Amino acid sequence: MATSKEQVQTTQAAGRTWMDVKSGGSNAIPEGLWLRCPQCGQMIYRKQMEANLHVCPECEHHFRISASERVRQLTDPESFEPMFTELRCADPLSFVDRKPYAARLVDEQRRTGEHEAIKAGRAFIKGRAAMLCCMDLTFMMGSMGSVVGETITRSIEAAIDQNLPLIIVSCSGGARMQESGLSLMQMAKTSAALARLDDAGGLFISVLTDPTTGGVTASFAMLGDVILAEPKALIGFAGPRVIKQTIRQDLPEGFQRSEFLQDAGLVDRVVHRRDMRSEVSRVIDYAGK
Repeated sequence: MATSKEQVQTTQAAGRTWMDVKSGGSNAIPEGLWLRCPQCGQMIYRKQMEANLHVCPECEHHFRISASERVRQLTDPESFEPMFTELRCADPLSFVDRKPYAARLVDEQRRTGEHEAIKAGRAFIKGRAAMLCCMDLTFMMGSMGSVVGETITRSIEAAIDQNLPLIIVSCSGGARMQESGLSLMQMAKTSAALARLDDAGGLFISVLTDPTTGGVTASFAMLGDVILAEPKALIGFAGPRVIKQTIRQDLPEGFQRSEFLQDAGLVDRVVHRRDMRSEVSRVIDYAGK
């Protein structure tokens, strides 16, 4: 039996997806319970995917996750102590694109419930104390502005002062254009702080996730004593289309993915998300921190 236009409209207006068009029955499920994997194309039960650490159970595609979820996956329960949460972006350039930068920040804060594109603090990872920074792709594509750079720098300084290993999980579209040159300065500032950590004999574990691009890749993300990456993460400075147009040459298949970069020696190890917590703690033990 064909479904009338009115039935479809009523079902959509109620925020539900029609499941039994042929019989005309009332079998409907709340929208969002299922999603399609972008890699294998299979329909996945969302709760099953979330229970699997946001990894597709069919093809092991690693979905992008928020900083809060990353902290929950990596740290011991209730061990994360947030730090530097008082930092807020100014708008010294009075920047306006489609909307004023100040208004965009307020909108992002309301939408995500986060104050910035990073979470940082002291935590325990399988009983090992560490300083942890997790970038948040859900907040302005994890872009690095002044607050992100300052938070990372303060975390590095805290790791030096407290003799703790430092873990930074990168997930970013690069420098934040709304802060112009001020965002680019964060590349030098974070890199200089990491040089001080190195001089102090500290350990920096850099974890690269999909995507890690732009000024983040060109600064602290690639300066780890040990660089780990999730499977098939996009890692690079500029996008493949821009690079191809610039050098006018065909590029190797997957040349900006973590597996290719491991083969090239730019990444030490590609680690599945379910093993990342154990791998980080193992590296900390190996380094004697």
